[in-house]
Amino acid sequence: MVLAMQASGLSTSVLCRPTRLSARFLGNALAAPSNGSRVFAKKEGNWLPGSDTPGYLDELPASYGFDPLGLAAPADLRDRFQESELIHSRWAMAGVAGVLAVELLGQGNWITAQEWAREGRSPTFLGIPLPFNFGTILAINFILIAGAETRRTFAKDEERKYPGGAFDPLGWSKGDVEDLKVKELKNGRLAMLAFLGFVAQYGATGKGPIENLGQHLANPWANNFATNGVSIPGL
Repeated sequence: MVLAMQASGLSTSVLCRPTRLSARFLGNALAAPSNGSRVFAKKEGNWLPGSDTPGYLDELPASYGFDPLGLAAPADLRDRFQESELIHSRWAMAGVAGVLAVELLGQGNWITAQEWAREGRSPTFLGIPLPFNFGTILAINFILIAGAETRRTFAKDEERKYPGGAFDPLGWSKGDVEDLKVKELKNGRLAMLAFLGFVAQYGATGKGPIENLGQHLANPWANNFATNGVSIPGL
């Protein structure tokens, strides 16, 4: 076949580089082959498939173009919303980790684990009594949180959200910071939803998430949201 093509005057480069054809065949230019796919800039991964990302959200990590009401259009509100989301995300991640740890370590659930404060008893750590009372622990927390919030208040814009330094003891901020920002927000948003679920779950069953999960796995048809007597009225 190659010999026949050479005899007719056609170059063998046609076989070697099919995507770079520029010769004319029967008077029509041959275009590069296409697999039929189309690329949409700025739309991939948006909360609404095919939607455009508002220009004011382009620089925000993990925004996914979500602002259907345009609440973040003013720059001052946008900065405040971003900072508030980060703070809530970090508290939620810490809260979810605490809720699960209490139950996994056999210290009751996240509601009963704090009864010592309401009843005036001394706190314990893994069953070991601590030499503090509720007032002392409250004072320690007040000093620590007040110190962190004071520093955040007087910090510059970016440092208010990502302080680094002593708040990054493992030095993770020296890596791919933009990728870490996205991961933090994804985990934080998931944690906020998870904690909301923990609250609703305890209100419906009076039990912690680990205990509820164990009961559900043991008998899924008998233990689920439709059978707890609260989530679906009348059942």
